[in-house]
Amino acid sequence: MTTPRILIADDNAQNRELLEALLAKIDCDTEMAVDGQDTLNKVESFHPDLILLDVMMPKLNGFEVCRKLKADPVHARIMILMVTALSELGDIERAVAAGTDDFLSKPVNSHELQKRVSNMLKLKGTEDELERLRAYIREMEEPR
Repeated sequence: MTTPRILIADDNAQNRELLEALLAKIDCDTEMAVDGQDTLNKVESFHPDLILLDVMMPKLNGFEVCRKLKADPVHARIMILMVTALSELGDIERAVAAGTDDFLSKPVNSHELQKRVSNMLKLKGTEDELERLRAYIREMEEPR
């Protein structure tokens, strides 16, 4: 299995560094994005398994980024964990409507972040394996 890739998308450098430090116990490769457009660009070049996505960012906010990625069949299976200071019920509903896979409020609890990230990466690995098996079965069913 390949090393999981996590894209940390936050316009605040201290937040990016903190999240990266909190992920140190998880075997993963990380990349940083500084705004919504940069996040979309990094998705194309870095191919993350999981995105830790801040909501309040310039250019495109996290809701817009999430909606764009989940609407694109090429990127729809990327796991998205919205990490934000917003915690009102309406914000959570907007995140779910945008397609986020999970939601975590700031300030982030390190153990909770690590557990959620680990669980999301396991789920992503399982979904990827299932997709590989489906492709194999389709290939075997094709007439020769």
